[in-house]
Amino acid sequence: IDTAYYLIHSMGTGADYRRLDMESAQRFRDSCIKAGVKRIVYLGGLGLPETASKHLLSRIETGEELSARPDDIQTIWIRAGVIIGSGSASFEIMRNLCQKLPVMLTPRWVRTKTQAIGIEEVIDYLEQSIELPHEKNLVVDIGSEKLSFQEMMIKSAKVMGLRRFLIPVPVLSPSLSSYWLILFTPVPYKIASSLVEGLKSETLVQNDNAAIHYPQIKPATFEQSVEHAVAELQENQILSRWCDSTGGVACDVKDFDDPAGAVIRDIRIVPFPPGLSREKIYDSVCSLGGEKGWYKYQRLWRLRGLIDKVSGGYGLGRGRRDRSELRIGDALDFWKVVDLKPGKRLLLYAQMKLPGQAWLEFDIQEDQLVQTAHFIPSGIMGRLYWYSVLPFHSFVFPDLANSIMKEAAR
Repeated sequence: IDTAYYLIHSMGTGADYRRLDMESAQRFRDSCIKAGVKRIVYLGGLGLPETASKHLLSRIETGEELSARPDDIQTIWIRAGVIIGSGSASFEIMRNLCQKLPVMLTPRWVRTKTQAIGIEEVIDYLEQSIELPHEKNLVVDIGSEKLSFQEMMIKSAKVMGLRRFLIPVPVLSPSLSSYWLILFTPVPYKIASSLVEGLKSETLVQNDNAAIHYPQIKPATFEQSVEHAVAELQENQILSRWCDSTGGVACDVKDFDDPAGAVIRDIRIVPFPPGLSREKIYDSVCSLGGEKGWYKYQRLWRLRGLIDKVSGGYGLGRGRRDRSELRIGDALDFWKVVDLKPGKRLLLYAQMKLPGQAWLEFDIQEDQLVQTAHFIPSGIMGRLYWYSVLPFHSFVFPDLANSIMKEAAR
């Protein structure tokens, strides 16, 4: 291995993410040196240390740590601002605000200048860094034209064929702005607050190394990047999303047959109707959530999503990456796909705010569908929570299992 990419940050892991970022970068760099890797390519963020938010400062410190042993390994440090692409957090925020709010009250931070860039160009810079004929450490700032978040909102609305009015207000704290974002966009409070903090100071290109060392890459304009992202969304061609890399047990569950040894279960068994194949039932199971929803009691699912969102969770706003296909690691509303056996099984892990851990399993057997809600309560509050929602389970879960069968029979 000659080149290793570092695309990690620990923002979603808690208040101590700066320390975790530093430790992770140091261990990665030292492991690369030990393995004989010649070059690290790191994707960080634009910003100056003296004005950067806590989140951006951590990205800067990570780059400095990766670059701290230039005699042993070279680091190409690519720094980007707002990244625009179908599935990116920044694009999802702008898209949801434009589509849901014809009139917006905008705080001062929306007029701060930044330089966005399309995801296609970011990938080009990362890819071409493998063969870059440069022997020393290099910091490469990338971005398109200078725009404020307000200007980006107006341009995004125009691309979507919408007309939106933005009214400036003198006071709207970052905390209030973050709550405003979580009400109308799919991002949780932690991510919203970090993005708002980052937009309080300018994040602009500080060098021309992109033009010098990557002359063949011509960044698209902001409007072109939005047009491309919207087209991918409309054509159902979203390869990945910001929420697919959020925390959880997607790759850490060791025994899928018994989700973490759950002590409480709600089991619903529905026999197959005559002539109905396992494949059709599996397809019906895998189409749950997103725009399609959760069948008859969708309002109750939305209420649970709203409670989760207000509590700092994801809610139902994340939807799904693809209308019909699922893969391990996909976010599905407030669930995450942790196991998938085509034609046989789907296991979802709950990423909602809960006093415990929960899974929803669909086991497609030879002649019946077994739907199981698994729960591990955390202390007395966990048990109180389970028994408080048990009356709703008595009609929501049977409807879910029966509706899956009806959908498969169509």
